[in-house]
Amino acid sequence: MSDLTAIYPPPAEFAAKANVSGMAAYQALYDKAKEHPEEFWGELAEKELHWFEKWNHVFEWNPPFVKWFVGGKTNLSYNCIDRHLNGPRKNKVAILWEGEPGDQRAITYQELHRLVSRFASCLKARGHKAGDRAIIYMPMVPEAAVAMLACARLGIVHSVVFGGFSSEALKARILDLEAQLVITADGGWRRGKEIRLKDAADEAMTGCPSVKDCVVLRRTGSTVPMQEGRDHWWHDLDATASEDCPAEPLDSEHPLYVLYTSGTTGKPKGILHTTAGYALQAAMTMKWVFDLKEEDTYWCTADIGWVTGHSYIVYGPLAAGATTLMYEGAPDFPNFGRFWRIIEKYKVNIFYTSPTAIRALLRQGDQWPNAHDLSSLRLLGSVGEPINPAAWEWYHRVIGKGRCPIVDTWWQTETGAILIAPMPGAVGAKPGSGTLPMPGILPEVVDFNGNPMGDDREGFLIIRRPWPSMLRTLWGDPERYKEAYWSRIPGIYFTGDAARRDKDGYFWILGRVDDVMNVSGHRLSTMEVESALVRHPAVAEAAVVGKPHEVTGQAVCAFVSLKKGDHDTAALGKELRQWVAHEIGAFARPEEIRFSEALPKTRSGKIMRRLLRDIVNNNTVSGDVTTLEDMNVLTRLAAQHDEG
Repeated sequence: MSDLTAIYPPPAEFAAKANVSGMAAYQALYDKAKEHPEEFWGELAEKELHWFEKWNHVFEWNPPFVKWFVGGKTNLSYNCIDRHLNGPRKNKVAILWEGEPGDQRAITYQELHRLVSRFASCLKARGHKAGDRAIIYMPMVPEAAVAMLACARLGIVHSVVFGGFSSEALKARILDLEAQLVITADGGWRRGKEIRLKDAADEAMTGCPSVKDCVVLRRTGSTVPMQEGRDHWWHDLDATASEDCPAEPLDSEHPLYVLYTSGTTGKPKGILHTTAGYALQAAMTMKWVFDLKEEDTYWCTADIGWVTGHSYIVYGPLAAGATTLMYEGAPDFPNFGRFWRIIEKYKVNIFYTSPTAIRALLRQGDQWPNAHDLSSLRLLGSVGEPINPAAWEWYHRVIGKGRCPIVDTWWQTETGAILIAPMPGAVGAKPGSGTLPMPGILPEVVDFNGNPMGDDREGFLIIRRPWPSMLRTLWGDPERYKEAYWSRIPGIYFTGDAARRDKDGYFWILGRVDDVMNVSGHRLSTMEVESALVRHPAVAEAAVVGKPHEVTGQAVCAFVSLKKGDHDTAALGKELRQWVAHEIGAFARPEEIRFSEALPKTRSGKIMRRLLRDIVNNNTVSGDVTTLEDMNVLTRLAAQHDEG
């Protein structure tokens, strides 16, 4: 086990070649960004991005709304592809891809430009234009990235929906976005089984009058119904597509994408990211955090349905001119050596995955990674939740062979890019800590009133100043945006995470302070699962909390009150698990269901989830219970065990 107070300094050989080498270099960057933010970000924007028209000023801050690079015109698709074509990168591999069955592709920047231009031409020919909205519901195939980049090229606002989401979840997003276009596939492969995406998309599109076109990629070759007039095979459209489709010059604040994430109410929040500031910070963090070099093969194992896939599989790596690897399938198929075999096969240099995956692979034993040559690795990363020290130590020792720095990254869907992480050639790592903030990020740990906490005291993590890649609003709901992020401490961004800062200034993220669970890196609101449960005809009421889980970080534990009648609770428990998986997705399936005649409530009728968390975690209750309506409810719940 690692010593929690130990700092793992950057290896000397790594630090000597790093993009940011040594603490003095980090501190100089950080101080400049803090003291002269306009000059700092302005210089980077001019150097790192292509502009059709330069901005008038760097940012306008009217809390809680911000604009970056005001008046400038650019295009993220152009920055990810076209500008690389005038030099040696044109023949460099942009996307390395492996499908779960073992098929593979290597797509150069020049070829990617051709694919994106052709698909953008197809969309343009169908009448889709800047400001329109598209839903992308696809497996992890290169065409998913092509679809994103084609939308960005034309200024079509896109929302990528994770292929594991159910048709109901997909429909909610189509309706909220009022999408005119759905881009999907017949299916994809996961653990040897076909995930039938077109079937789910068809179900979702019923009752969605805004959808005019559905483009379907042939991936699995399955027979799928095609609705005449609405549905089009990708390959049929591509057959007559023009390769001449210039990128549209778009305002720096043009909406790029909306990504739906769980909130503390049942309705998912549509987080809006815009173009220029997002592009700059995604590209810069590739260089700062991942120490990206021209010859690197970089692999982020996320799905493009999550923000990690947007920022660190597609937009960040391609804007930085990287070779980004995509893999379609599961880490344990056909066996637990799949990740390590891919690293060996493609000589991966930078590997970025989740603590959930690390813990799951750790449990299978060292023999799986030890059977493969992992010597190409020079940097490891983790994302989605804090990595526990035992998993960090295994990752460092077994995967990195003690020579690869680990970047434990803290950020959110809302932040757009990594905000807290070690620059690996400058900042020493502490297992379990995100370490220090990126340049331009001013985080603090505060109390309820916004007063700073001292060293090693827990509080709320806030960010004091706007940054380029931050969310701009919630789609169609600016009031909810203000309420969710800016009302707790007026004028200050409230992250919703608890944290502490140690005497070295290192940040330790402690988890959510609101009713949001983190299951395998997926943010999931308690309300979303509760809403699904009470839609079942047998359920009267439900309360959901997260409980610690050694593999997934947190697991879903549900407390359910049933409607009157005779119920076989063992059978119903199984049925309800499946019900939630159908309504939301398999990752939301409750691990534990406890049935109860009543739930602990305040006298005003609010369910006291804090007490349920105590029961799940400690089988006892602590803290103030004076507002509790009926103490007997707690006693009975504590005595119960999982049903079904």
